[in-house]
Parts: sequence; C-alpha cells; structure tokens
Amino acid sequence: MSFGSSIAGLFGRSPIKPLQQHYDTVHQCACTLADFFTAVTQSDWDQARILRKRIAELENEADELKKEFRLNLPKSLFLPVPRTDLLELISVQDKVANKAKDISGLMLGREMSIPATLADAMLSYVQGAIDTSAQAQKAINELDELVETGFSGREIKLVEDLIEELDRLERANDEQQITIRATLFKLESELPPVDVIFLYKIIEWVGDLADRAQKVGGRLQMLVAR
Repeated sequence: MSFGSSIAGLFGRSPIKPLQQHYDTVHQCACTLADFFTAVTQSDWDQARILRKRIAELENEADELKKEFRLNLPKSLFLPVPRTDLLELISVQDKVANKAKDISGLMLGREMSIPATLADAMLSYVQGAIDTSAQAQKAINELDELVETGFSGREIKLVEDLIEELDRLERANDEQQITIRATLFKLESELPPVDVIFLYKIIEWVGDLADRAQKVGGRLQMLVAR
C-alpha cells in the first residue's frame, strides 16, 4: 500500500489522526538524537552513522506524511478548525524533525567530539529538548478529543495545562542552555577555535529544537482560543 492511499484511508471524516501520526514520526526522529549523542560522546562513529541514517529516514518519512496530508486534506471540513490552521500546524510540527536532522548531519559530517567535562551536561540538555517534544506530542494527541467535545468543557482545561507544562519545559531547556554555554566559555582556551564555534552552534540548535516543539503547542493554543 502506498503512502498516499494509506494516509487517505486514515482521513475518514477527520484529518486529526494523520496529523497525530505525523507528530509521532517527528517525535521518533527527535528521540533518536539521544542515542546519537551518546554515540558521539563515546566517539563511536560507526554507531553514530547508523543513528544519523535512522534520523534522516524518519525526517524523510515525516516529510512524506506532510506532503500527503496537504494533498489529501479536504477542501471543505466539517470541523471547528480552519483548514489553514491545520496546514500551518503540520508545517510547524515538521520543523522539529528538520532540526534533529540538521544537528545530526553537522555533528557527523565534522565528527565533532564533545569535551568530557561537557558530555553529561550535553546529554541532559539534549534529553531536555526531547522531553519538550514529548510534551508537544501529548498535547497533539488530545486534539481528537478536543474536536469531539467541540472545543469545550474539561478537555480545553486539560490541553491548556499540557501546553503550560510544555512552556515550562522549554524554559527549563533555556536555563540548561545558559549553563552549558557558560561551561563551554570556561573551556574555550583549551579547545581549537573552530571546534568551539561549532559546539556553540550545536548548543544553539538543540535549543531551537525545544523552541520548535514549544511552537507546536503555541499553534495548538491558537486553535483552542478560536
């Protein structure tokens, strides 16, 4: 069965399930970064290559699901959700996977080593970004319930609470970024300047991944506010 026919079958009367399936794939892509970073900290480049390939495959799968979603989204929806908002939401979701691919691509391409004194903090920081994505997934998985209840009642409060926690996780990731940058600043004189530049870039991009996951919640909040 082709991607097209399988996702068209998923639509039925609602485009919400395909939207959720897309974020499931996006989140798998982000999750794979944890093992990828572990391999990098151990300088296990064979394993890093395998994991980078998996990240690229998942990002590609998410891209295909996004394209099929756009092609199969009915022109007229009997939903309390504007079609344009759903198209915007899947676009925002997709950017999380894109960033995971960018991070792994740059690190593998340069075979970037992470200083031993930074390794644990870096792994924790990456996990913080993945936790932010997991919270975005939780919120997106409530969207079908929201639609069924007509965007009212207790379900609205539940989603608002999930988004509030998502914002908190993203702020915590910001704090981790400040700490990790301060640690790297103290190590700068011991490292080749080019390595330092790229380490700062990766630190920034991991923060971007958490920020993009938070933006998924932001788009969802706009749907709820309507």
